Amino acid sequence: MKITAADVVVTSPGRNFVTLRITTEDGLTGLGDATLNGRELAVVAYLREHVAPLLLGRDAHAVEDTWQYLYRGAYWRRGPVTMAALAAVDTALWDIKGKAAGMPVYQLLGGACRTGALAYGHASGRDIPQLLDSVREHLADGFRAIRIQSGIPGLDSVYGVAASAAGDGDRYDYEPARRTGTAHPRPTEETWDTRAYLRHMPTVFEAVRHTFGPELPLLHDGHHRMTPIQAARLGKDLEPYDLFWLEDATPGDDQRALRLVREHTTTPLAIGEVFNSVHDYTTLLQERLIDYVRSAVTHTGGITAVRKLLDMAAVYGIRSGMHGPTDISPVGMAAALHLDLAVHNFGIQEYMRHAPRTLEVFRTSYRFEDGLLHPGDAPGLGVELDDEAAARFPYEPAYLPVNRLADGTVHDW
Repeated sequence: MKITAADVVVTSPGRNFVTLRITTEDGLTGLGDATLNGRELAVVAYLREHVAPLLLGRDAHAVEDTWQYLYRGAYWRRGPVTMAALAAVDTALWDIKGKAAGMPVYQLLGGACRTGALAYGHASGRDIPQLLDSVREHLADGFRAIRIQSGIPGLDSVYGVAASAAGDGDRYDYEPARRTGTAHPRPTEETWDTRAYLRHMPTVFEAVRHTFGPELPLLHDGHHRMTPIQAARLGKDLEPYDLFWLEDATPGDDQRALRLVREHTTTPLAIGEVFNSVHDYTTLLQERLIDYVRSAVTHTGGITAVRKLLDMAAVYGIRSGMHGPTDISPVGMAAALHLDLAVHNFGIQEYMRHAPRTLEVFRTSYRFEDGLLHPGDAPGLGVELDDEAAARFPYEPAYLPVNRLADGTVHDW
C-alpha cells in the first residue's frame, strides 16, 4: 500500500497546531501531530521540504522501517524539530495501519491492559481560596487526581496558573502561548522568585490536604525553576502531604543532577516533557532517579519510539505519565491514550480539555468518564480533521512567557 501524498495542515483554533496527513493509493488517510509550541513553523518546513518528498511511494505498512529510515538516514538526529516531524509520520502510519485492519491502534499494540487511563486535571488559583474552588470544580467534573498550582505572594503572574492574566489581560485557562497582537510579537516576560515559591508551596499543600483529606492524589509541576538542592528541599518539605509526584523540579539536561534530589527526598519524581529521545533518560532509568516518564508521543518520535522508551522504563519499575497539555493536538492526545491502554507500566495521563474551537477542527472519539480516559474503538486513532474548520483559523505567531529574576536574569519558566 503505497503512500501517494503527505500534506501539512497548520491551523490555530485558539492556539497553533501542526498536523501531517498521509494518504495512500487505497484512499486511506492517517494523521500525525507535529505541534512544537512556539516553534511550529520550523517543523512545518522540516516536514514539507525534507520529509514529505521521501515518503512518496513508500509502503505505508512499513512503520518500523520508515522510522529508522528517517531517523538514521538524515544523519542529523534527535532534537525537538526532528523528533516532532518523525512523530507525525510515525503516528500517521499507525493511524493508517489501524484503519486498514479495521481496529483501534491499541489493539495492534497488544490489546488493552486496563479499562481506562487514570487522568489528572489542572487546578490552580491566584491564592489558596481560589485554588480550593478550582479543586472542587475538578472533582465535580469527575477527576480522581489533580495537579496543584498556585500564585505566589508578591508575583503578579505565574506560568501554569490559569487565573493569571495573559498579555492581553484575559485568563489563559488553556495555557496558550501568548499572542501580543503586535506586528513583531515577543514573549511576555514574568518576574520569578524561587525563595518566595519555596516558602509558599508547603502552605498550599497543607491547605489542600486539610480541605480534601489524605486520599486524593495530588501532583505539582516545578517547571524546571529550581536548582537541584532547592528541588531536594521542596521535595522534602512536601513529604508530609504525600504527593503522587513532583514534576520537573530541576532542569533535566544534566541527568546526574537528579541524584542529589533523589538522595534527599522520598517524594516521587517525574520528568521528561522537554526530552525527545530515549537517550535523554538512560541515566535516570538505570539509576532509578525518577518514578514517571513524562515524554509526549508528539515530541519523542511517535508511538514506535515512546513504546520502546516505556518498555525500557518498565525494566526498572518506572511508569508512564505522558505529557498532555493543550499544545498537544487531539491527534497527539489520542496517540497517547492508545499507548496508555496498551502498556503494562502505565501510571497516569495528563489531561487538559481542548477549547471548543479546537474540537471543531479535530473530531475525536476518545472519552473521559469517572476520572478515566479511553481512546474509543474507532479504527486507527479515532480522530478526523475538518479541513473547512481548520481553514477558518489561520496561523498566528505566539510564544510561551519568559521568566526573569528580580535582577533581570532570564530564568527557567
